[in-house]
Amino acid sequence: MTTFFSLSSTCFFITFFLLSSALLHANQCYAKEKNPSSSSSLVLSLTRTKTRLSIPKSSYNLVRKTSETLDIREPLREVRDGYLISLNIGTPPQIIQVYMDTGSDLTWVPCGNLSFDCIDCDDYKNHKLISSFSPSFSSSSYRDLCASSSCIDIHSSDNPFDQCTIAGCSLSSQLKGTCSRPCPSFAYTYGEGIVSGTLTRDTLRVHGTSSNPNSIREVPKFVFGCVGTTYREPIGIVGFGKGPLSLPSQLGFLQKGFSHCFLPFKFANDPNISSPLVVGDQAIASKENFQFTPMLKSPMYPNFYYIGLEAITVGNGATTQVPLTLREFDSLGNGGMLIDSGTTYTHLPEPFYSDLLTALRSSINYPRAEEIESRTGFDLCYRLPCPNNNINSLVTDDFPSITFHFLNNVSLVLPNGNDFYAMGAPKNSTVVKCLLFQSMEDSEEGPAGIFGNFQQQNVEVVYDLEKGRIGFQTTDCASAATSQGLHKT
Repeated sequence: MTTFFSLSSTCFFITFFLLSSALLHANQCYAKEKNPSSSSSLVLSLTRTKTRLSIPKSSYNLVRKTSETLDIREPLREVRDGYLISLNIGTPPQIIQVYMDTGSDLTWVPCGNLSFDCIDCDDYKNHKLISSFSPSFSSSSYRDLCASSSCIDIHSSDNPFDQCTIAGCSLSSQLKGTCSRPCPSFAYTYGEGIVSGTLTRDTLRVHGTSSNPNSIREVPKFVFGCVGTTYREPIGIVGFGKGPLSLPSQLGFLQKGFSHCFLPFKFANDPNISSPLVVGDQAIASKENFQFTPMLKSPMYPNFYYIGLEAITVGNGATTQVPLTLREFDSLGNGGMLIDSGTTYTHLPEPFYSDLLTALRSSINYPRAEEIESRTGFDLCYRLPCPNNNINSLVTDDFPSITFHFLNNVSLVLPNGNDFYAMGAPKNSTVVKCLLFQSMEDSEEGPAGIFGNFQQQNVEVVYDLEKGRIGFQTTDCASAATSQGLHKT
């Protein structure tokens, strides 16, 4: 969910933001220092999107194996714009809900009870999902040191002396290895958002996949960001990228993989059912019936997951070839299609996106709802008959199927409901449905397209990191949740 910022347009704001954040952290993020040795509406809003990525450092030390790498299984709670995982951090444990994001590396949580400040987050004020971590209440929490590899990673430095010099260590103490100053504060960008905080270590607890559903594995010294100030980022994030700070990397799973099965949006905010997330050998085992497409390796963004899109078919019509940029990189590493759990809708580049809209318009006979298009910003909305205002009576909507054709002859027909979605409750025996695709921001930098989480609903997606491939299989994710004990009845 990271992005580039235009220096000319944001230099002043970021400078002010970082200075303010530094003062906040100096006073509020840590109450003590520790020595490391010792609804009724169906309208989808607040969508998460990232159309550009920050440049990660080359992964020269990615795999940090723990003493054991037992598989883990965690439930994902669905909300309007993504999927939340509950992090169990600290001693005694504190539970913090954060977004699961395959498009970034850093795990961060809001820190500081009432002192956490989210700038320009009016839509989330007093939101019940916002919870904060208090390091002063955890006996196992401490600031990471400036000389740690994680501190170098978060500041994207190839020079191990940089961060300790910034922290105020003398060169002599660095050469002798006697400097123990904390890692300097950092800033990290997401889409239009920014977070600023301090790198922290504490005990993380995850659920195992054994026959005992209450089995817990402790991960000591887990590295994450303790964030006191953000801009448009009210809820924390757990990064599932391939960088050294990501959760799979820290838990030793970069040579294995993970899988998820996202529930449809109709289950959003349902506390009785969760989407399955599996990390480890079980995630990639016994997948003979899956279709696998290769992970593309971007020279500029090696830590993120890219796939190659060859074509899209609308209904039984002709297959439309997509631009080469959706399956190839240029000399600078731009291009490819990012698969991202942290972006809500699929984004496609122009003029291909407009060609897709034309093909859909020619195949749909329902009346347009242009006033809804103007109000929501979606490009294709239609009015469908809905007898007695009962949306369950709408057995079929007669929309044409949409098929994505990826490299290696992989064809994924989007499950019903992964293209058009109801914008609100039925009214006057009519319901409005809109196409939940969007045009890619016009830019020569970053991915050419994004495959968002809405289009991944009711699809089991497997990230086989061992073999460098991503697998798809349409699945009833609610049934999968039930079979894994994630549905309370």
